[in-house]
Amino acid sequence: MRLNKLSIIHYKNIEAATLHFSPKLNCFIGQNGVGKTNLLDAIYYLSFCRSAFNPKDSEVMNHAADFFVIEGDYTNDNNENEQIYASMKRGSKKHFKRNKKEYKKLSEHIGLFPLTFISPADNSLIDGGSEERRRLMDVVVSQYDRRYIDTLIKYNKALQQRNMLLKQETEPDETLMELLEMQMAEYGEEIFQKRNAFIEKLLPIFKELYQTIAQGSEEVALEYCSHCQRGPLLDIIQRDRAKDRIMGYSLHGIHKDDLKMTLSGYPMKREGSQGQTKTFVLALKLAQYRFLHLTADKNCPLLLLDDIFDKLDATRVEQIINLVSGENFGQIFITDTNREHLDKILLKTTSDYKLFVVENGEVK
Repeated sequence: MRLNKLSIIHYKNIEAATLHFSPKLNCFIGQNGVGKTNLLDAIYYLSFCRSAFNPKDSEVMNHAADFFVIEGDYTNDNNENEQIYASMKRGSKKHFKRNKKEYKKLSEHIGLFPLTFISPADNSLIDGGSEERRRLMDVVVSQYDRRYIDTLIKYNKALQQRNMLLKQETEPDETLMELLEMQMAEYGEEIFQKRNAFIEKLLPIFKELYQTIAQGSEEVALEYCSHCQRGPLLDIIQRDRAKDRIMGYSLHGIHKDDLKMTLSGYPMKREGSQGQTKTFVLALKLAQYRFLHLTADKNCPLLLLDDIFDKLDATRVEQIINLVSGENFGQIFITDTNREHLDKILLKTTSDYKLFVVENGEVK
């Protein structure tokens, strides 16, 4: 998959930009806060129908504007041209089109334009709550499994309805409660199986990449933790219904799943230095990219790297440069405040590249 052209109007601090990209490497240089990350976020939006950072679409619109538009012209791996269009007027719903045809459901779009985005915000995978780690799994699996996101939506709907019943002052309807619990169990066990299969396949790729970047003897691991591992999910949900009534929400289910991340057998959150934490997250997200490359509808994913070299020693920077300069990666978009890092990558690559300078939302 290649993004040939990106057009932006009123997206965050970017008032207007039309960019033509290299099929291999595209570098954005500029100081912090000038709009480099916003460019990558606009590309992310075209793949996921949402911003990577702002849950509300109205928040990505330039404050002085009443609408935003993002358009992308792509070529897929079958050499077919694709055009994606996203727009929204303030106070109205967004429009999302593929080849001028609007989607009935946005979930139909997810996975058609696979992408991995690596940014400093990914440190929340280590020090954030379990919802960040579930989101990592969901973002990857939904890009290669067309059924997954619909199943997840159905599970969350049943969970939300059960939680509403649990909050009632009067005793909830028994038949409706059982129906919702059965739906949670059915959809939840399907989601568990797919998350579990993903982590099993991802783990050896992740370990190999971590060792390559770290060039050391540190042993890293991922362990998927789920209530589904205790037995039939329906039994587990129903067993503590009385406790759920007291709390007012569902204590068990795949919405509580987590990934245990360790370094040399100890929790990464507690033991990892800044450099080790950054390396762990980078290796995990690059493993996600490699996995998607093998599975996502045979379309090579885009790779977005936002300010990834901060807090890494020279050896680890060198190994990452060697990795992303190799032939195992497709089209890459990379930002940095340090021209030296980008120059090292450009010296190593034999492929075509483009270098963009970003200043106060303007791109040259």
